Amino acid sequence: MNEELKTFIQVAESGSFSKAAENLFISPTAVMKQMNSLEKQTGIPLFIRTNHGVTLTEAGKSFSKDAVFILHYFQESLLRMRQTGKVERIVIRAGTSMLNSCKIFLDLWNGISNQYPQFKINIINFQDDAYTLPATYRTIGKDFDFIVGPCLTDNWKEYFRVLELGSYRFCFAVSRNHRLASKEQLLLKDLYGEKLVVLNGGNSAVIDEIINFLKRQHPEIKLKIISRLYDLEVFNRCVETDTVLLTLDAWADIHPSLVTRPSDLNYSIPYGLLSPINPSENFSEFLQLIRLEILKQKQTSHS
Repeated sequence: MNEELKTFIQVAESGSFSKAAENLFISPTAVMKQMNSLEKQTGIPLFIRTNHGVTLTEAGKSFSKDAVFILHYFQESLLRMRQTGKVERIVIRAGTSMLNSCKIFLDLWNGISNQYPQFKINIINFQDDAYTLPATYRTIGKDFDFIVGPCLTDNWKEYFRVLELGSYRFCFAVSRNHRLASKEQLLLKDLYGEKLVVLNGGNSAVIDEIINFLKRQHPEIKLKIISRLYDLEVFNRCVETDTVLLTLDAWADIHPSLVTRPSDLNYSIPYGLLSPINPSENFSEFLQLIRLEILKQKQTSHS
């Protein structure tokens, strides 16, 4: 029942057996078998199956409100039993850097950590260097168990799995001496005649869309597209050359000589907890707790 509840929650959230299977790293057939078994155990249809996906029946909607809490309480009970058995503390290693800060995760964890005293978080620093970051991403799970960062590459599924936490908005950064620095918001028309540096070293579809949009709708902006990843050197160069940089709101305080301003460029990119495709058993357990906590908070905020 434990695994079936996990799968049910994913199907209910995604509205699709195939999407749930992708998120759980199992086959769609396994998802369907588990859901058929769950419906057989409950004796009540939980899904309406169509060619476009699945929707919850009224009974399924009612059950979905309880499923997250049932699984959450089961996990808590299991952890209390292990704690009673004096299980050794499990160390979870969080990687952090200036551009990939784990603070967002720690804000979440600090609110629930007293419920899970068997887990201990160690913070491990790594460098934001465009030349070493690809290797860092590929080795998540060795030096640290996860990092928190934006999904700025379209082939991230080759390297890690993502537990989405939210999204970052694209903004513009300029040096404090730039003529646009005094503005509270930078509109696209404010950039006419300016050079805008756009980094796309991760081959991001979102950034490609932004580039195409700017070329088509705002040709007055001079685009300088660079095939490299964001690192601190990029922000230094922005200050030195007095150019505008396409950046994220999460990086507003990265460089003391830069100001980051919101804009009317209506694009964002997801960020989340990036972890290995094949995590350890201990980390899988920890990851499931975080996932359930996020789902529980979502349900609480919507109720």
